[in-house]
Amino acid sequence: MDTAIQRALVGQRPFIHTQWEKLLRLDRGNSALARPDTMVHLIDTTLDELFASLPAWSARRHASRMPEPVCPCGRSPFLAYFAAGRQALNETLITIQAGMPELEATARDDAFACLDQVFSRIARRDIESFCSVCQFHPVLHRRGDDIAAASGR
Repeated sequence: MDTAIQRALVGQRPFIHTQWEKLLRLDRGNSALARPDTMVHLIDTTLDELFASLPAWSARRHASRMPEPVCPCGRSPFLAYFAAGRQALNETLITIQAGMPELEATARDDAFACLDQVFSRIARRDIESFCSVCQFHPVLHRRGDDIAAASGR
């Protein structure tokens, strides 16, 4: 990602945080863990990691598009959290790029690819980590049934 775009994105951090929180609060959540008041405290930590990872990104080292993280039951509180964050970041990047008429199309596309891939890596890790301990996870649930059957319950 172009360093000028990176600096501009970091400079818009308060706006990104505000937008992310607003978008997150539009979704009431499907559980106590998914409520916006529960999730909003994670925004700064996620932005810290995102901004620290952007300079190390390279188009040559990364695939062009990662598949979306999988949550078999759809109950992960991180699904709405990262969807809101992605939208806030993309809106901000579009606004930044609109203010840079000299920006070439390849630099614009690289910025979106970089942001998407770095953000997707963070989202995938958190969503899949949560899913690995979810009581609704099909494999974990089946293992629990197997253990209960083996113990005679």
